[in-house]
Amino acid sequence: MRQTWRWFGPKDLVSIDDMLQAGVEGVVTALHHIPTGAVWSPDEIAARQDMLAVMQDGGPSGLKWEVVESLPVSEDIKRQSGDWKTHIANWKTSMRNLRAAGIEVICYNFMPILDWTRTDLAHRLSNGATCMRFDAIDFAAFDLFLLQRRGAADSYTPEVTEAARARFADMTEARKTGLAGNVVFGLPGAAERMSMEDVKSHLARYDSIPADRLRGHLVDFLAEVAPLAEEIGMRLCCHPDDPPFPLLGLPRIMSTEADYRAVMEAVDIPANGITLCTGSLGARADNDLPGMMQRLGDRVHFLHLRNVALEERHLGGSFHEAAHLEGNTDMVAMIAAVLAEEARRKAAGRADWQIPMRPDHGQDILDDLKRKAQPGYPAIGRLKGLAELRGIMTALSHPMLSQPATSTPA
Repeated sequence: MRQTWRWFGPKDLVSIDDMLQAGVEGVVTALHHIPTGAVWSPDEIAARQDMLAVMQDGGPSGLKWEVVESLPVSEDIKRQSGDWKTHIANWKTSMRNLRAAGIEVICYNFMPILDWTRTDLAHRLSNGATCMRFDAIDFAAFDLFLLQRRGAADSYTPEVTEAARARFADMTEARKTGLAGNVVFGLPGAAERMSMEDVKSHLARYDSIPADRLRGHLVDFLAEVAPLAEEIGMRLCCHPDDPPFPLLGLPRIMSTEADYRAVMEAVDIPANGITLCTGSLGARADNDLPGMMQRLGDRVHFLHLRNVALEERHLGGSFHEAAHLEGNTDMVAMIAAVLAEEARRKAAGRADWQIPMRPDHGQDILDDLKRKAQPGYPAIGRLKGLAELRGIMTALSHPMLSQPATSTPA
């Protein structure tokens, strides 16, 4: 497993030196400053690579840009409206430019509007650490009584609606403002304050797009870009929905093993692959993550390893982001399945036998609590997660585990 680290560019509070000291082998990044739908030029790509190559003292870092996360798929492409054909052409040009720069893996997502959704970006745990959390009742209160989305009442049971009504009645104005800000953080333009009318306007554009139609648009997109990726030696990997269940009336099409299998079969070429995110997919109790790795591993091109603790087992229930070896996903079984897939690939002579992974998200601990980094991306919390994952990898790869046990003489 190739140990990588997500870096948000020159404004990231985690430095190149920090990544090196964490022991990472490669970097996952993107050109976040370029508008969605525009071409990533060779000069912009090279500029990011140059940043990664140098430590703070000017010495060489040895780090390279290995995975793109993400090359955004525009809302026009997802809806097949407006400039969607131009955006696909630009996406293909960007892909060519990235491959010419030596980069082989692109992670993307096809979630309508929302990249991810949480109701609390700094939920305090009993040990004083903070993490991101999705509270189902808080979210319903936002949807029903803050956003007042048309048709929202049909999305919730009477019990949830009444609980949300009571929760909302007890909220201070500051709490309401904070909840709205947390939810819209994953919406386009969230860096700027969005009104509830702005959010409704985004949602309205998907009123006539059910899940089957959105899946068809994804297949159409992949039919355009995946053959080119295969031709030039690029691997594409779709990130799952986060969380993997319907929100705000929007269709969800990459939430289960069946969803991934349908898209892989529709565009059945090796370049069309999967970002297997154990955190996103793990927010559904019915997703078997080690099993998915075993069954779909041939097309897994990138791994996000993190854990969530389900506070309720039913679909759409509350959850929070746990430490990497806690939560509901058996991370030992998961990594064992990854290592088995890598061994199979290596034996088959595949050049891509080593799968890049990154410790996804992390709890804010120690000095993280003062740094106020990008939500989910603290330095020390991720360092702890990477160390824990590395420990499992090392233990499972140890030669002693492949040798028969011997008795110790008395």
